[in-house]
Formats: sequence, C-alpha cells, structure tokens
Amino acid sequence: MNILITGASGGIGTAVTARFLSLGHDVYGLDREPASVAHPRYRHFQTDLRNGDLPDVPDAAVLFLNAGSQNGEDDIDNNLKAAMRVTEKYIRDNPALRSVLFNASASAVTGQEFPAYAASKAGLVGYMKNVAVRLAPQGVTCNALSLGGVLTPLNDPVVHDPACWARIMAVTPLKKWMSADEVADWVVFLTLTNRSMSGQNLLIDNGEHDLNATFVWPDEN
Repeated sequence: MNILITGASGGIGTAVTARFLSLGHDVYGLDREPASVAHPRYRHFQTDLRNGDLPDVPDAAVLFLNAGSQNGEDDIDNNLKAAMRVTEKYIRDNPALRSVLFNASASAVTGQEFPAYAASKAGLVGYMKNVAVRLAPQGVTCNALSLGGVLTPLNDPVVHDPACWARIMAVTPLKKWMSADEVADWVVFLTLTNRSMSGQNLLIDNGEHDLNATFVWPDEN
C-alpha cells in the first residue's frame, strides 16, 4: 500500500514513516527538510508544501497530513492552506484512496496556545469534516487527531525547562506526554484498522482538557 506523509522529517513524521515501513508499506514523504529515514521503500521529496512542486504519488491509499509550524508568522499558510493544497491534489481522481488523517492539535478544541496556531488548527478540523463529507460516498474515511503534549524536538522549550515541566505535570492527570511512537499507534489504527468512523476529531491529551485545561510555555524576556 502506498502511504503519503507530509512533515515526514519531524519527530511525529519520522515515527509514523518508520511504523508504516515496518508494516511493509511504501512511503512517500514530503518535507522542507532533508529525509530523516533511509529505507529502500521510502521516497523523499524536499519541497515547500505551500507553493512548491507536489510529486505524483501513484495510487496513494493513505494520506497523513502532518506538516505544520507553531507560533510562526505563517501558521495559517503552513498548517491550513498547505494541508488543503496537498489534500486536494491527492484525493482527486484517486480510486485507491482508503483514508485521510489530519494532525490537528488540542488547541483546536481548547483555543489555547498561540492565536494564529489555534486558528489554523481549528480551521483544519473544519476542513477535515468537509473532506469527510465529500469522500464518504467512496467509502474513504477522514478524521483528525488533536494531540496534547508530544515528546518531540518542537516541544523541547518546555520539556527541558524544569519549572515549565513541573507546571505542566501538575495539571496533567495522567502525568505524562505521548511519545511519537504512541502517535504512530493511533495513526495506523485510524488509517488502516478503522473502516467505520469518519468526520471525527479525536482529542488525545492525557486528560488535560476534560479534567484540567491549561497551557504552559516559557516566559519570553
């Protein structure tokens, strides 16, 4: 099965790419950064998803729209518009398509974190529902993951700040963050195992939103 992953060189993207490869699939990765995985069944395309060339991917069965930025000047372009551009290309005239999954964020539900970031992720959830409606007649599932804290380099500013980490754990009921490998478990389940759930946004945040919602980030001097 051919799998397309955007943001394939980041922490989550690398873990998900490795997982699909371990299951015997062919993976096509798109990222502005060089490849982080070397494997005979992996093809990497270094491109800007906002306006760069998008390669032809034959019979893409699974799309994992994972690329994004956090607290940048162009979060809307990176997180929402680029995902829409990629999605529209690869769902068009694609009878092999089986599943589409978006990496949103807990901030899409809580409204916390940075303004443009929260808006871009909430927009991504709305767009996901639109795609789910359009693809349902073909039997294609389309969902989103809204993750809380994940142990990736993107979150190093809080993970490696003892004061911030203590504040985060104080309001996180399960007293942990997800690993990128745990995210890969969810991605595989939602795209390969799941055949009946579509149009849903799954909030997975170790209980933080429903039991004790907050957002912690280092103070900027």
